[in-house]
Amino acid sequence: MEKEEDVAAQLEPCDCEEQASLGQSYTLTHFPKDDYFLLRVYSKTLEAILDAQKQILHRSPMVDTVEAEVLSHQATCRKPSHCPPGFQGRYTVKSGDTMFLIAQRFGVSLQDLIRANPHISDPNKIFPCDVLCVPGKPHQDCRIPKHCPPGFQGRYTVKPGDTMFLIAQRFGVSLQALIKANPHITDPNKIFPCDVLCVPQKHKRAEEDDEEEE
Repeated sequence: MEKEEDVAAQLEPCDCEEQASLGQSYTLTHFPKDDYFLLRVYSKTLEAILDAQKQILHRSPMVDTVEAEVLSHQATCRKPSHCPPGFQGRYTVKSGDTMFLIAQRFGVSLQDLIRANPHISDPNKIFPCDVLCVPGKPHQDCRIPKHCPPGFQGRYTVKPGDTMFLIAQRFGVSLQALIKANPHITDPNKIFPCDVLCVPQKHKRAEEDDEEEE
């Protein structure tokens, strides 16, 4: 069984421009008499197909031809426009993944995972580099603010390893301002993945520092 921190480390955004070619899947088939042989290769180069072709010919000398068919090619990675409140994080699909296996890995139900990803039209067909929203675990008490202060930057869902201090630094706000904007977090020293925070406006000094860097 994977350690919890190892599983959490897999929740990363996808750089789809770099990984788009990983969506290619090739099937090589041949039909000598009544025999059937299938080889599926995931690769971003044609070299793997040629290697697979050699393997088939080597194993079955009677084969005259080998058909190489491009089954599917994800030209672009499918990414969600947004994720539901309290989600654990985003996960980039890898070769061999299925919705069922991903749901098991992160401790959520298959139905909840499918429901959190309406951009995946057919849950039985996911491809490397697709990005999924991983919903919160069942019975997890996600703390969500009823409203955020005027002019706030946005809402942020806590991820594994986050602290109030680190989140404040990340968004260029003071720790006290972040705590004040989130009265639903009764103990700022105890935040958990799937808690949702209001991120207040940057304090004036941080804005001036940003302008100087530009």
